[in-house]
Amino acid sequence: MGHREDLLEGAKRCLVERGYSRTTARDIVEASNTNLGSIGYHYGTKDRLLLQAMVEMSGELAVRMMTVDVGGGDAESRLLAFWEGMIASFRADPGLWKANIEILAQTLHDDELRSSLAATQEEGRTGIGRHLTPEAPEANRAVGSVHFALIVGVMSQHLLDPARAPSAADVVAGLRAIGGGLRAD
Repeated sequence: MGHREDLLEGAKRCLVERGYSRTTARDIVEASNTNLGSIGYHYGTKDRLLLQAMVEMSGELAVRMMTVDVGGGDAESRLLAFWEGMIASFRADPGLWKANIEILAQTLHDDELRSSLAATQEEGRTGIGRHLTPEAPEANRAVGSVHFALIVGVMSQHLLDPARAPSAADVVAGLRAIGGGLRAD
C-alpha cells in the first residue's frame, strides 16, 4: 500500500478507536506510519481524509448488513437469522458501530458527507430488501427502509445498554405484533 491507502486505513482505525471529534492528524499519522505532510498532499486536510474514511466505513457497514447469512427458510426464519447476525455484529465490533453513530451526527454539518452517505443508505435499503425478501422485488425498498431504520435504533440500544437491548427474537416478535404478517409457530 502507498501513503494514500495507509492514511485511509489509519483514519478508519482512529475513527473506531477514538471517534471523529477526538482524532487528531497526529493520531492518523501514528496509526498509518506516514507523515503529516502526506495528509495535505493526498487529501488536502484531516477533515477531508476523515470524510473519505467515514464514507468508506459506511459502505462497509452497508455491505455487512446485506451479507448477513439469512439461510433459505421462511420469512420469519430469515428475519430471525438477519437480526441475530446484526446483533452479533453490534457486539463484535462496537467501535465500528459507534463510529457510524458519530458519522451520522457529522452529516448535520457537512453537505458533502450527507450527500455521500445518502447514496450509500439508498444502496443499503434496496440491498437489505433484496436480501430479506427476494421473492417480492416490488417491496424490496420498503422492506429495506424499515429494517434500515430498525438497525439504527436496535444498534443504539445495544451500544447504550446491551444487557437490556432487544434480542433478535424480540425484534421479530415486535414486527409480528405490529404487522400481523408473520406467522407465529
